[in-house]
Amino acid sequence: MDFLVLNGAFLITCLLQRENGDFCSRIVWLLVNLSYAMVVLWFRNYRQVRSASMDIVVLNALQAVGLHALCFLSMLFLVSIENISLITYLTFYGFCFVAIPVWWIMTRVLLKRLRRSGRNFTRVVIVGTNTTAERLYKAMKSEAGYGYRVVGIFGIDHPAGLPEDLHRGDYGDVEEFVKNESVDEIYYTLSGKHEDILRRIIRVANDNVLSFYYVPQISRYISGRFELHSMGSMPMLSLICNPLKRTVNRVVKRTFDVVFASLALVVLVPFVFIPVAIAIKLSSPGPVFFRQTRTGYRGIDFVCLKFRTMKVNADSDKVQAQQNAPRKTRIGDFLRRTSIDELPQFINVLKGDMSVVGPRPHMLKHTDEYRRLIGEYMVRHKVKPGITGWAQVCGWRGPTVELWQMEKRVEHDVWYIENWSLLLDLKIIARTVVNAIKGEENAF
Repeated sequence: MDFLVLNGAFLITCLLQRENGDFCSRIVWLLVNLSYAMVVLWFRNYRQVRSASMDIVVLNALQAVGLHALCFLSMLFLVSIENISLITYLTFYGFCFVAIPVWWIMTRVLLKRLRRSGRNFTRVVIVGTNTTAERLYKAMKSEAGYGYRVVGIFGIDHPAGLPEDLHRGDYGDVEEFVKNESVDEIYYTLSGKHEDILRRIIRVANDNVLSFYYVPQISRYISGRFELHSMGSMPMLSLICNPLKRTVNRVVKRTFDVVFASLALVVLVPFVFIPVAIAIKLSSPGPVFFRQTRTGYRGIDFVCLKFRTMKVNADSDKVQAQQNAPRKTRIGDFLRRTSIDELPQFINVLKGDMSVVGPRPHMLKHTDEYRRLIGEYMVRHKVKPGITGWAQVCGWRGPTVELWQMEKRVEHDVWYIENWSLLLDLKIIARTVVNAIKGEENAF
């Protein structure tokens, strides 16, 4: 299907650029397909990752098109074809940069639907009943679209976090089980000190032609992504802490913020800001904007702007808004439910206090309170706060009555920091728009 999409783009380009006979020749058509064969070889492992998120899929697809362009232009140079116009290249790769990522997304969506319906799954055995095995099992079951079906868990102990009906026996029972059952992969979660068990399970995997995965015992308090390195024959894992530490990533994010916020304000000021300002003035006495000091980048305070949604009161810097708070004005209730009250923060983005996407900024009172209760709370201030964020689009917004609610919000914020990419920001913005249109339960 990838080749069909590629050749479709080639055919459309030829129809649009008929006067360019050199591009529409058989030799160029052959080079187009040979170049994509290189892409298939390079990205074959990435396409098989079941747990890849959509933004990673899109990024890999764009990289695949870039690699194709590099291979294709190199081959054209080697065979001395130089009479192809720039507009022809732009037309062809314009189609490719749209069609191939869209096709990869459609493939991923289709596969997830198949797996959620109980098809196209991988049968998995987990060796070990420790906390690592428990975390692995929960990760596999967290998304049915991954397509993992755990058919057996082996170990001596049996912690409460693993289902009893999947416990198939001790480590010595693995070999007989995989011979009698259709097993595809074995995941080994024990520590390195169990050398005899490890050698036995590797032998079982090899003898039965099964994929073997060694799951290192990493503390649940160390989150994020890791890269595998080696020193001689000694494997090592390095933690990828924050992609925004790289200057080029910070420049990309800031450029996107300025462009997006500028365009948003050009559109919003005449059509949203002015009507909302009039409505606020008519609803109750007081200013149009609500200014509140919040904790920003690196823990530095800044003045956050919002449309005023409440009557002027003395509790605005101390008490979170509740669903039926009497302080809210009639127009304020609508602004909060639709998240329109947050739009003035595009001004904060242009000033450099905020980003379009990032952890939501909290009141100073909450910062002082939660930094003592949650270990990773201040980690969320390693990047600029955002108008919207990963925690918000995942449902973790609104009042935090219980501590665990703030812990989940912090967990999602830290995950965003450790996994940032421009495509992830675009994904969050798209989900924010969809959620605003549908309406959110905790938006009040």
